[in-house]
Amino acid sequence: MTSMFPIIELRGAIPLGIGLGLDWFWVYVISIIGNMIPIPFVILIIRPLIDWLVHSRLFGKIGQWLDQRTKEKSQQVTKYKKLGLLIFVAIPLPGTGAWSGAMVAGILNMRLKDALPVIFGGVSIAGAAMVIISKFFQFLL
Repeated sequence: MTSMFPIIELRGAIPLGIGLGLDWFWVYVISIIGNMIPIPFVILIIRPLIDWLVHSRLFGKIGQWLDQRTKEKSQQVTKYKKLGLLIFVAIPLPGTGAWSGAMVAGILNMRLKDALPVIFGGVSIAGAAMVIISKFFQFLL
């Protein structure tokens, strides 16, 4: 379940699976499922975790950096909330994706029932883009 890991997510899992010769449809479906498994936990835990880190002597600088980084990312999302979050998660670039989107949703105190479908939609769009890109490069080779 490569797609469960932050940074790699399905942006790495889909090209890997297709490159290994697996069926693109099942790579797509399993990558989405794997990418979504940790997301509810991230949304629920991120705000209390960052607050704890910021006030911790040992991890204060890490907490402040994480809080600042997430707030910077959330500025792109705040104006349009759900649509902004969908676009943010759907763009298959480093620093965007389900994990970052879940962190932003947690920072913005979005309800789980509001954030999960939006993040799922973004992950589905990003996954489709990665399948198309991977199949194109597979065709070229």
